[in-house]
Amino acid sequence: MKRIVLLGLATILAASQAFAQDDENKRIRIAGDVMTEILNVPEDIPHDLLNKAECVIVLPSVKKFAFGVGGSYGRGVMTCRSGAEFSGPWSAPTMMALEGGSFGFQIGGQATDFVLLVMNRRGAESILSSKVKLGGDMSAAAGPVGRNASAETDIAMQAEMLTYSRARGLFAGISLAGSTIRPDNDGNERIYGHGVSAKDIVINSKIHPPKSAKSLLATLNRRSPSNRSDHH
Repeated sequence: MKRIVLLGLATILAASQAFAQDDENKRIRIAGDVMTEILNVPEDIPHDLLNKAECVIVLPSVKKFAFGVGGSYGRGVMTCRSGAEFSGPWSAPTMMALEGGSFGFQIGGQATDFVLLVMNRRGAESILSSKVKLGGDMSAAAGPVGRNASAETDIAMQAEMLTYSRARGLFAGISLAGSTIRPDNDGNERIYGHGVSAKDIVINSKIHPPKSAKSLLATLNRRSPSNRSDHH
């Protein structure tokens, strides 16, 4: 009887792990859809800004909590230009989590997609290592929009992260100051296995992206194949 119970528990555990992995792969696929859709609209992220970004974070359908003042939580993915110098093709995605902040009320509280551009190596390495508070540990600003928007504005030159939102079809820069972003280590474990860190996923070229990342990485590699930031 004990053996049957243990077998049953093992079966349930394996099934729950499979479902959890399916959820992570779904998150990656939706992030790819969001990135593709946003880059195909006329007033999107300026191309020269995308070319200068070290990493892109996509957080689909972030929702505001039903309690508290503006508390929000969202999960998504982050991909960086691969390699220690952030100069290669876009990397396998690391799972990410966004928490806190009052941005939910600024956009009406409905589910909202966020796209964040990480503009320098220090910012990228900080996010890959630990929880980062936007506007505190890391300078962040609402990103300019439109194909003709200049990347040489003071905002774009000084901020370590540029932040964008899409709600009800409207795409715009938005402030996420006060919220925090961190690697979702549990999500990464479900996709890549135990002991694989966010930094490993992005920098180690031996870690292959899951099939669910095909659309996201193909879109970014097609639209911004090389890093054109000042230090490259």
